[in-house]
Amino acid sequence: MTTIVVIAKECLPGRVKTRLHPPLSLEQAADLAAASLDDTLAAVAALPATRRILAFDGVIAPNAAAGYEILPQVEGTLDLRLAAVFDACEGPMLLVGMDTPQVTSALLEPVFTDWTDDVDAWFGFANDGGFWALALNDPTGDLIRGVPMSRDDTGAVQLKRLTDAGLRVNLLPTLTDVDTIEDAHRVAGIAPTGRFAAALAAMMPPIPTDNFR
Repeated sequence: MTTIVVIAKECLPGRVKTRLHPPLSLEQAADLAAASLDDTLAAVAALPATRRILAFDGVIAPNAAAGYEILPQVEGTLDLRLAAVFDACEGPMLLVGMDTPQVTSALLEPVFTDWTDDVDAWFGFANDGGFWALALNDPTGDLIRGVPMSRDDTGAVQLKRLTDAGLRVNLLPTLTDVDTIEDAHRVAGIAPTGRFAAALAAMMPPIPTDNFR
């Protein structure tokens, strides 16, 4: 048994991806965030989870989350909200964020096929220093509570928290978290057939790849 949790905000203008404004309008940034969430939900849909949860900060869940249990996020800082999600689950669980729309089921498949007795956790760094995925065999919020979030060392601090607790951790690939418009174009280039790439292309032309070197 493995539970998949996608943590997400309702994609309303001014609430999500505000660092994309400008050059995008707040409405466009919200539409792009919605496409990112849809791509994430599509990627995890192919995985053999026994329970699916959307840890949601909002009122109206996206259509792509039909069939998911909706778990309202608690009030407080991100570490407290993440910790509450882990406290609400029993047995192996995988938490995935909504800001890496290039994620694929193949990237996450090892959590389901290679979770052997000598692995306690899986961890995926984001390139901004955070993390995009965390799986625990025995979930507890105590492993997340108090970790400083939204810093360039968040991922390193979180991983140290896991290893200091004696957990044996396997790493997932590092992914680009969409924070800036350059990130958005980079991710669209990695996953050009997704909803995210199509939404971005409809909003503005691509940035030449030489700009990413």
